[in-house]
Amino acid sequence: MVRAALRRPMSAVLGRRARLRWVHLLLGGALSMPFYLLTNTLVSLFRPDGNILFSSSLVRQFGVLFLALGPVAVTALHPLVRPFEGEAARVLCGVPREELALEPGRSWAARGRTAAWCALHLAAGAVVSGMSLATPPAALYLIVLPFLDGPGKLAEVAWLRVFTGPGVLLAPVAGCALLALVVGTSWAAGSLLARWAPVLLGATAADRLAAAEEHAHRLALRNRLARELHDSVGHALSAVSLQASAARRVLDHDPEFARQALAAIEEAAREAVGELDAVLGLLREDGSSPTAPAPTLADVGGLLERTRAAGGRVECALPPGGLEKIPPVPSREAYRIVQEGLGNALRHAGDVPVRLSVAVHDDTLEILLENPVKPGTTRAGVPRPGGGRGLTGIAERARLLRGTSEAGEHDGVWRLSARLPLRGEAR
Repeated sequence: MVRAALRRPMSAVLGRRARLRWVHLLLGGALSMPFYLLTNTLVSLFRPDGNILFSSSLVRQFGVLFLALGPVAVTALHPLVRPFEGEAARVLCGVPREELALEPGRSWAARGRTAAWCALHLAAGAVVSGMSLATPPAALYLIVLPFLDGPGKLAEVAWLRVFTGPGVLLAPVAGCALLALVVGTSWAAGSLLARWAPVLLGATAADRLAAAEEHAHRLALRNRLARELHDSVGHALSAVSLQASAARRVLDHDPEFARQALAAIEEAAREAVGELDAVLGLLREDGSSPTAPAPTLADVGGLLERTRAAGGRVECALPPGGLEKIPPVPSREAYRIVQEGLGNALRHAGDVPVRLSVAVHDDTLEILLENPVKPGTTRAGVPRPGGGRGLTGIAERARLLRGTSEAGEHDGVWRLSARLPLRGEAR
């Protein structure tokens, strides 16, 4: 029982984690030496008694160490100091990765915290390193002192006079106490640094805001890719599926129609490859690979032809002035909305006429698609396995342009409408 009770505190003080934290403190002591020597040299220029590096006065040595923390803090303002210190704290102090910010410090708040951490780390490391170098030889000497012929010339040292005569029997106890002091100081300093590492090396409010913005940007890019793939490739695959099914049914008794369907499949596949290349261009960081331009409302004629070739009946009403003058961004998004609406009609409405209307009113572009709903027909608004994202994508496109969209059944007619502003920045 006693052994089990002592094992836990001994493991905490002398275990692997404690030893790694001691190494971390020695690293701080080693890093503090250049600053200590520089400060000692500068202080010596203003002292009449010369160099105090080997002074017997602890007060003077600690004073130089305190002054050296100024250059330490200034040096720690460099952005790359934080990842270096953070990795050291993670590996040697056992601080969890998620509690540390291992990116370079960009804001002055992050740099100031890093400077405070470095001052704390190097100050504690200098003290523990000095104790680790000086105390063990003195402790070992005290432990073996009773077995020697007295302290000899070391008796002139003031604190050793206590261990002369009968007091020599207390020397081993004092030696063990000195070793325990080194171990205890190292453990306490290591625990202190491990506790303060998340505070001083963790993410600041600016870091968390930047991480949230980056995460939102990645999500927006993923959603954009999903919308583009769904609307472009999904529409092409729907058309190909319908054309292939029609060609298979009439292949024996109407070869000419089958050839036209195969030609339409070839054209749809070619268009899908071009649009897929445009979508994948969003993932290319260098921008060196050419991509096909994204289609706009000016290309809606080809979209209508492919839809009719797939078996759809489309009536179209376009503005008299043409679609080429519509700004590129709303024109591109409007094309995708029309594409998705026609694709939904092909997939869900069956053999019914679809009416497309595009109108430009002052600063607003209006799109309207209508088709009758057959009884028992499953519409795109109803969730289905592996699908049902088209209307969500349309709403997202309209919302990004600060516009609106509506979709639903009214008196047996499925109506999809969207209003997109022609001016103003996208969200």
